[in-house]
Amino acid sequence: MRKLNKVTTLAIAATLPLLFATSSQAAMSKHIATALIDVCKAAQSNNLVKYNKTSKSYRLSDKTIALKVMCNGDDIIAFAEKNGANKTAAKLQRSLGNVSIIDVAAITKIKVTFDE
Repeated sequence: MRKLNKVTTLAIAATLPLLFATSSQAAMSKHIATALIDVCKAAQSNNLVKYNKTSKSYRLSDKTIALKVMCNGDDIIAFAEKNGANKTAAKLQRSLGNVSIIDVAAITKIKVTFDE
């Protein structure tokens, strides 16, 4: 009986970390993935009207987008700058406000990768 309890305890302890090891892409619904891809494409376009329309249609604030969205492995501001979308990058940078100390571990970024 003791041996069975030890085996059961070890099995539970071994599988527990696997439950929390899912990637953000695997747990993401299709609607969320579509929304993030649309926001990334709008940011890439350097068209503020398109970006504003897209972010409002998904009810996302600029600050939330700037802090949490990653496009093709880069945060959205760097992604926009790499693609020459300086107007969009500047708008997102302004949404962050003044410089402050942020606990980096508390912020989780959501990654999305897409092909055109």
